[in-house]
Amino acid sequence: MTTTPQPTRTSPYQSYVYAYPHKTAYRRLPDRPRLSALWAAEPKNALSLYLHIPFCEVRCGFCNLFTRIGAPDGLTGAYLDALERQATAVRQALGETDEVRFATAAFGGGTPTFLTAPELERLCDLAERRMGADLSAVPLSVEASPATATADRLAVLADRGATRLSLGVQSFVDSEARAAVRPQRRADVEAALARVRDARIPVLNIDLIYGIDGQTEDTWRHSLDAALAWRPEELYLYPLYVRPLTGLDRRRPGRPDPAWDEQRLRLYRAGRDHLLAHGYTQQSMRMFRRADAPPQGADDYACQTDGMIGLGCGARSYTAGLHYSFDYAVDMHEIRTIIDDYVSRPAADFAHAEYGRRIDADEARRRHLLQSLLQAEGLRLDDYRARFGSTPADDFGAELERFADRGWLTDGDPTTLTLTPEGLAHSDAIGPELFSPAVRAAMTAYERK
Repeated sequence: MTTTPQPTRTSPYQSYVYAYPHKTAYRRLPDRPRLSALWAAEPKNALSLYLHIPFCEVRCGFCNLFTRIGAPDGLTGAYLDALERQATAVRQALGETDEVRFATAAFGGGTPTFLTAPELERLCDLAERRMGADLSAVPLSVEASPATATADRLAVLADRGATRLSLGVQSFVDSEARAAVRPQRRADVEAALARVRDARIPVLNIDLIYGIDGQTEDTWRHSLDAALAWRPEELYLYPLYVRPLTGLDRRRPGRPDPAWDEQRLRLYRAGRDHLLAHGYTQQSMRMFRRADAPPQGADDYACQTDGMIGLGCGARSYTAGLHYSFDYAVDMHEIRTIIDDYVSRPAADFAHAEYGRRIDADEARRRHLLQSLLQAEGLRLDDYRARFGSTPADDFGAELERFADRGWLTDGDPTTLTLTPEGLAHSDAIGPELFSPAVRAAMTAYERK
């Protein structure tokens, strides 16, 4: 394959592919399949557990996650009650056998540390006593915000086995935080980072965003250096997106903007090179890990793997043949309605899947290719052939030829399909090009709410 760079015709920032198919391709499942039937033939000896907490103290301007601002008195307790009913139903559906084991766990949102310390204890109890996950024996990743990373909450997480704490900082420059509609002061961020380090959770991840209005290479370097001062085991560098129905969309509606694309690419490359020069290795377009950081296990945050059990009204679950969840929304009113429905559900309702998308052989191939190719280590051709009986070139020859023509694929290792550095930089254009026509059509037809 040639690696001669060619000019691209589309924006390098099409969409962040963190799961495939995206939830906007899900639809109501008219047959409401029973979870016991969905999981009956699935391997259950290395499951991943994800618990979703849909609450935040504020809603950032760029955020389109399923989360609501604040919680009226009693709502978090009612939500944990519903989570317990769901966990009980799901564990029964998995079967009461020694085959059920969890290999990884994560608390996400929203902001899991929106919960109080006693509520976090209860959340851990649900994972362990209701689901059977041994949180002290598996990698446990938890997301947090500076305002909610308090000493008592962090002490609970550290005591219950958290191995990774991801702190959403986004920028150490106060004016940039305000421009991203994330009200925070650097002094408060630094204090939160000190508390995380005091808690001695093994892996600290810091999230940063580039492409914010007013951001320059100098201010971007300033944020990177401020983060590096804490020697985080991981750093995630995210390009800013303006998504429909978010706060920034009302200020600056998303539309093609070549100048902004160039700014984000320039800042991405500067950030990548800066971290590589400071002893970090690149794991994907977004993820950088300190060379001496402790490993987090075989799955390393691959939240889109088969065998995922998601609990909570914004969580997804994945079997080999079906991805399923509850209803999805971005609008605040719609999210509140879905959460209210979730907390009022009887236990029997949680024994069924309600929204989702079937995964046929073609979608499974696309998903495997996406999962692997967008990682720096690439896709091992023998693994693909063993699973599907074909090669990526057999199944996606036209797409791979386009990537090669643009200089996005390496040609040095015949055993592995790997992106070039410039290919990694264009991951958010590569991923959407691998979506199936059916998924594209479903995402286009989705009515935003």
